This record gives sequence, C-alpha cells and structure tokens, in this order.
Amino acid sequence: MDKPNPRPATAPPDVAAEVPVGALLAADSPRTVQVDESHAQALAHSGRTLPPLLVHRPTMRIIDGTHRLRAAVLRGQDTVHVTYFDGSAEDAFVLSVEANISHGLPLTHTERTAAALRILRSHPDWSDRGIARRTGLAGKTVGALRRREVPGPAPPGRVGQDGRVRPADPVRGREEAARLLAGRPTASLRQIAREAGIAPSTVRDVRRRIGAGADPVPAAQRRAGTTPAPAPPRGPARVRGQPLPALVTSLCKDPLLRLSDAGRLLLRMLDLQVSGLRQWERIVAAIPPYRVETAAAAAAQCARDWQELSEELRRRASAPPPA
Repeated sequence: MDKPNPRPATAPPDVAAEVPVGALLAADSPRTVQVDESHAQALAHSGRTLPPLLVHRPTMRIIDGTHRLRAAVLRGQDTVHVTYFDGSAEDAFVLSVEANISHGLPLTHTERTAAALRILRSHPDWSDRGIARRTGLAGKTVGALRRREVPGPAPPGRVGQDGRVRPADPVRGREEAARLLAGRPTASLRQIAREAGIAPSTVRDVRRRIGAGADPVPAAQRRAGTTPAPAPPRGPARVRGQPLPALVTSLCKDPLLRLSDAGRLLLRMLDLQVSGLRQWERIVAAIPPYRVETAAAAAAQCARDWQELSEELRRRASAPPPA
C-alpha cells in the first residue's frame, strides 16, 4: 500500500521574502541552548551574505536560522530574507531537527534523543529507521526509545523511508487479512489491504496460501517461539478413513477457521460431537424408554443434516477457485 512520502519538503522557494526582524518568533528548536553567542558573532563578522532563514508561515516561527537572525541583529539589520514552510507545526519541528543535523552547530546526543522522542509521539506511524535518519541516531536506539517511552497500542502500519506503509506486525497483518477474507471473500485486494494494514500483494499471497490449504503466515514470519500452524487438509482424499477426533484436531489447528465466527462455530459443533461419541453408552442408557423413538428420530435428522453439509463441502472442494 503506497502513501505519499512522509518527509516534509525541505526545498525552499527560489524567491525569498524580506520581513522585519521583529515579526519573527524564536525557533522551536531541539537545542537546549538556543543561541551560541560566539557562533553568532563569527557569522556577523564573516562579511558574507547569509542564506535566507526558513520560517513556518502560519506562526512566523523560525525553523532554521536562529544564529543567522542573531548575526543580522548584530550587523544592525532591520530586515532579513526568509523562505516559508506551510506544513504543520509538527512537521516544522522535524525540519528543524533535520536542518540542525545536516549543518551548523551539531546537536548533542541528549538533544537528538529528545528530538527523536518528540517525533515518535507526533508521528508514531513513522518507521524507526526513518526517524533515526532525521535525528542522527541509530535505528535500534529509536526502536528501544519507542518501546520504553511511548507505551500504548502500536499503529497497524509504519511509513518507511520510501513512503510505503508496512505493517508493524507482519504476522498480525496476515492473520487479520485471513480473517477478513473468510468473512468477505468477494472484497477487493485493496479493500482488505487497507483494513489489515498490509500491501495488496501480501493479501494476494494470503489468499493464494489459503486456497492451497497452507497457513496464511509463512513459517519464517512466525514469531520466535511460536509453532507454525500445520497446513489444513487439501481435500477429502487426504483425510478419508481417519477417525473423527483426529480430523477435528487437525481442523482446530487451522488459523483461518479460528479467526472467523463461522469457523469457530463449526469447531465447537465438531468438538461436541467428539465428546458425545466418547460417552455413547451413557447417552443411550440415560434416555427414558418413552423418549427412545423421538431421540432416534432427532439423531437421524442430525445425521441427514451433517450429510448435507458434507456434500456441500465436497462440492465446494471440487469447484474451481474464484478468479
């Protein structure tokens, strides 16, 4: 599933506007010390033309250029040249961090960590690597910070550096897709993908695996310590002749059946049947003589109903798969 690149556009317009110094607000900067006077003095006495400041237009707050503004004041200037960013305040802060990482005075590790934590809270759907690149930290550091400092349910997907949405938990995404496919087999791939937080190509693979009688989640993607669910039987030829308890046990291990309401109902019905067969003699002995005929008729009707269900399933097994 594609999504526009989450990285705010950093390229300023070609034409800079001239604004009064007094119209600008202090930067929402990741720095603990906003202005290093020695650095500002060095810029002021350099004699060179300084680049325009980057300013958040809705608030007129400086995004990048605090020391250049201070240098302009030291030079006695009443106005400075600025270019504007029109995005959100949260994205403006991300731009400020990126600018401080790429040039000027370097941020300390503490400042970069604080910036990463703030971005984690404002953009929880961004990937660890994407935030790490913007803050100059390692991806593992951002991941540990997310687990330690940002509690709560994880978003269904995360936006990577390439702008693509990937599920935070691939196993959960595939299982959710399997559940949705079971309940709405005619829904489009994109519909299921959007609701499960995975790519349409992944939904296609889940549907293919289900059609082949395999676990919708590949063994390699199963979490450590979790045993992959065995593939359910492909057709009646592979299970004919097996005792009912063995067949029911095999069905109970199928994740697709466990994930749907109708599947769980079938498993409960079959489990009750197995439990009843184990107590056959007690059941027969418990029926009063005057209810034997009625109980026999009910059992026969149940047998006919189960036979109809069996024939319907066999017809479905022999039908060609949907396009």
